[in-house]
Amino acid sequence: MTRRFITLLMISLLLASGNLQATATLESFTFDTPGEEQRFKDVIEELRCLVCQNQSLVDSDAELAHDLRAEVYGMMQAGNSDAQIVDFLVERYGDFVLYSPPVKPSTWLIWFGPFVLLLVAILLLVRSLRRQQHTTRADISATDRQRLKQILSDDPANGDHSS
Repeated sequence: MTRRFITLLMISLLLASGNLQATATLESFTFDTPGEEQRFKDVIEELRCLVCQNQSLVDSDAELAHDLRAEVYGMMQAGNSDAQIVDFLVERYGDFVLYSPPVKPSTWLIWFGPFVLLLVAILLLVRSLRRQQHTTRADISATDRQRLKQILSDDPANGDHSS
């Protein structure tokens, strides 16, 4: 009985410590006005978490996202504009940190790659369909045509199949 109690207590403590650790990574910043808080959220929503890659800094629980949110907050408190903050992060991490990277030669693959792949797939499909049409239209001789007509007209119930 005591052994079971200790086991349950240990499991409960382990589960509780996991929850405490998860909440410790979510920082709380203080803002003077609701406008400042909204500005902060707007900036970190347009920045991508470099670890998660499909989440913004708002949504990510990664340690790097925590650090970047703190850095953005510190830069805002220092009086930097949104553009200065974004430029700093782009200079440091590249255009990948932006959810909407600018259209320029180094990001053409990101912007136009899916469309190019779609176009190539459509061209290959059309080419394949055309090839298929040409192979199914193969001309057969008059003798083969007559033989096919005879086979198709034979009544299978009679068992009359000529070879």
